[in-house]
Amino acid sequence: MKKTKSVGLLCAVLSAVCYGTNPFGALPLYEEGVNTATVLAHRFGLAVILLAVVMFIKRENFKVNRHEFKVLFSLGILFAASSITYYQSFHFMDAGIASTILFVYPVMVAVIMALFFKERVTAMTVVAIVMSLVGIGLLYKGETGASLSAMGILLCIISSLAYAIYIIVVNQSSIKMSSFKVTFYAMLVCEITLILYSFTSPDLYLHALPSPRAWSFAVWLSIVPTILSLVFMTVAVQHVGATPTAILGALEPLTAVAIGVMVFGEMLTPRLIVGILFILFAVMLVVLGKDFHLRTITHAVSRLWHWK
Repeated sequence: MKKTKSVGLLCAVLSAVCYGTNPFGALPLYEEGVNTATVLAHRFGLAVILLAVVMFIKRENFKVNRHEFKVLFSLGILFAASSITYYQSFHFMDAGIASTILFVYPVMVAVIMALFFKERVTAMTVVAIVMSLVGIGLLYKGETGASLSAMGILLCIISSLAYAIYIIVVNQSSIKMSSFKVTFYAMLVCEITLILYSFTSPDLYLHALPSPRAWSFAVWLSIVPTILSLVFMTVAVQHVGATPTAILGALEPLTAVAIGVMVFGEMLTPRLIVGILFILFAVMLVVLGKDFHLRTITHAVSRLWHWK
């Protein structure tokens, strides 16, 4: 039992780190003039091909029944919606900030599990929700007082909600299949959705990638923040549940912010740091809710306040 939990927690950490590398692959493609639909179509298309090869080598059965198809179709639509809105948000704000706002999804997971699946809502969960909202408020204003894009924030919130529901569906579904098979069909539905999405606007037409460099980043996107992240996430949810897996997503914004600052030269202001810390502390309260008490927080804050 202890070994199973350790495997689940390790996979949750690896999933978060892998998913946090999205900006590393997406932003260079945007710089080369590749639109959102094309980036995601190559990401999911390559992922489907690679997963099919893995399943073929492992001699896995590709057949699914009607119930399994419904679940896998839902997962594909949810992940496509989350990815489209997340990648579009990069056009409105820095990737590190977008990734941090996306991190509200663990709180969403906790709330949905409480409302629809009768998980007990603790005082720590309520405090965590309030703190996450404060964190987003701090992110909304930059150091110079300039507001972040309201559209960018809205896109991140929609992406966060879709990803939260994706995790819950994985957790609550009764289908029994390998994480590779789950991810393969989810990505296949994603690819079909992206092709249809590309017809919704002249600016979203699909086109070939312009250079070998662009192909290298597309391959990165298909392997690291897609295949590895989702396979690890599925294993984690099956071993430790939806909420703990979501909580360990704390490493996602940290990874994305680190990439944004070190690779793309994005600004990391004191106010943004405080906002990030508020959100990280909020989700830590969710996972520690059963063993953490309000008086513990009050005592800690009091000591910090009087510390000299």
